[in-house]
Amino acid sequence: MKAVSCRMSKKLQLGTVLRIIDNSGVSKARIIAVKHYGGVKNRFPRAGIGDIVICSVLSGKPEMKHKIVPVLIVQQKGSFRRAEGTTIRFYQNAGIVLKNVDEGEPQGTIIKEPVAKEVIERFIKVGKTAKVVV
Repeated sequence: MKAVSCRMSKKLQLGTVLRIIDNSGVSKARIIAVKHYGGVKNRFPRAGIGDIVICSVLSGKPEMKHKIVPVLIVQQKGSFRRAEGTTIRFYQNAGIVLKNVDEGEPQGTIIKEPVAKEVIERFIKVGKTAKVVV
């Protein structure tokens, strides 16, 4: 997995509700764990754009509700700064459901909203299904 090319601020913590913006059958999911988080004792794990989190499904298709799914974060409300100096901020916290965590393969076939460029650098298969890259 390639490193993110900007200074990423980790704004999403445990309990944050994400909108899922692909057609995997999930509408909303709550973060319950962060993959590959090496933190400090008694500190809540945090995640940002390009991180993989484990979520419980809150709403969506009946067969998907209350399941545990891996989600890749593609948008965050908190601003972050890119290497060239621009500051990017989305209007929602959003992610996509992954089928294969090791390869970063999305479960859905269409990503309906813009995806951050940093995610595409890290997970190439997501870029093939994204319509808009910001």
